[in-house]
Amino acid sequence: MQLIVGLGNPGSEYAQTRHNAGFWFVDELAASCGCSPRNETRFHAEVARCSLQGRDFRVQKPTTFMNRSGQAVGALANFLRIPPAEILVVHDELDLPPGTARLKRGGGHGGHNGLRDLISHLGTQDFLRLRIGIGHPGDRREVVDYVLHRPSREDREQIDAAMQRALDVIPLAVAGEFERAMHKLHTI
Repeated sequence: MQLIVGLGNPGSEYAQTRHNAGFWFVDELAASCGCSPRNETRFHAEVARCSLQGRDFRVQKPTTFMNRSGQAVGALANFLRIPPAEILVVHDELDLPPGTARLKRGGGHGGHNGLRDLISHLGTQDFLRLRIGIGHPGDRREVVDYVLHRPSREDREQIDAAMQRALDVIPLAVAGEFERAMHKLHTI
């Protein structure tokens, strides 16, 4: 795996919203590796080169809004010649309860506009995903408002715990052992 992308919206007004779970994860990962993403305007993102157990990879936080995430990821992946199959995209997932994190390979966008744009720009669904459960409001009409607001303290604690479990398996994923990472995360 050469690139780990966290999806979210830029700006302080969105920083603590559920839709920024991907940003939260990338921030934690970068901090644990001792690297700091910095703004790279040509890639429409904050980017850092990180190393974990002797393996180099990049982390990216698009500075475009969620619905245009593909523009940023496509620009960096094309410049570095990173194939989509070696990209891990971390995003919020309505269909998983808080406290749940799941790895998967490929799949559709499931109504997630950030994933929809990524698929469009990369020309494929064949990238890796880390889905961070944020829960569902119960009514489809409430989804936009729900994802653009802070989680409750209890939900945030559960989301943070799930992200920590996911961080623990990232060394396996970076080493190319995605199936082992998936198995370990899903059985914790």
